[in-house]
Amino acid sequence: MLHDDFGDPSDPGNRPARLTVGVVGAGRVGPALGAALQLAGHRVVAASGVSATSRRRAEALLPGVRLVTPPQVMAAADLVLLTVPDDALPDLVSGLAATDAVRPGQLLVHTSGAHGVAVLEPATRKGALPLALHPAMTFTGTSVDVARLAGCPFGVTAPEELRPVAEALVVEMGGEPAWIPEEVRPLYHTALAHGANHLVTLVAQAMELLRTAGVQEPGQMLGPLLGAALDNALRSGDLALTGPVARGDVGTVRKHLGQLATVTPDIGQAYRAMAKATAQRAVANGSLKPEPAAALLDVLNEEKH
Repeated sequence: MLHDDFGDPSDPGNRPARLTVGVVGAGRVGPALGAALQLAGHRVVAASGVSATSRRRAEALLPGVRLVTPPQVMAAADLVLLTVPDDALPDLVSGLAATDAVRPGQLLVHTSGAHGVAVLEPATRKGALPLALHPAMTFTGTSVDVARLAGCPFGVTAPEELRPVAEALVVEMGGEPAWIPEEVRPLYHTALAHGANHLVTLVAQAMELLRTAGVQEPGQMLGPLLGAALDNALRSGDLALTGPVARGDVGTVRKHLGQLATVTPDIGQAYRAMAKATAQRAVANGSLKPEPAAALLDVLNEEKH
């Protein structure tokens, strides 16, 4: 059973008692977290997965663990990881609560970045202990994910009295807990999605343009440049801005737009949007003066032909 007071989560003596663990949703995240908890001394006893890929993933990362239905997972475990897509989570929780699959005192953990603990309310009313633990990492669905959890930030949301429990579990998985209040959970997830997902789009577009320009290995060319830019941005924020937009080089930006209009108008639209945002942030931090900024925005706002 669970202790009432977990104390300092960084102190091994205050970590949770060994728990039986279940995984509902054997996508890329659930089996990796289950494996991490198993390495910490907990025991994964059951998992559920619908697709053949999910079942193979569970068998690879959680060998010997029974693959059963979600209600059977709930019946077998003290701690249940609900690792399903964001939009599927509310219906899953409501369904489990409606069928009395939830037991009082059971730790119910979801890993959705978009939700806090309010989504677990149907189960909380049945006596479950709700935790939202979101690993801020992309997952491959392979064993490499378990190693990558070392030092991984987790967005943690929980009732205040369960905060030590939540943070202790994150530490046990090798992660670093970051407290996210319930009311700002959507903003937190928006920030991560905007940064990570749109970064992939931006890099893919840059690689496409380089291929069109005849570069055989665009990733090799972009790697050092983008790695340095990311490092500088994380260290200095807007002060790391460089390039023709930040300098107010209107002629260069006009040439870029002309090339994009000819080669790939879709990327041209993205370039205009990002260039406008870059100019506005450069003006705000004082690196771009208002006069060249106005000329630059005039070019970026010109009708596309």
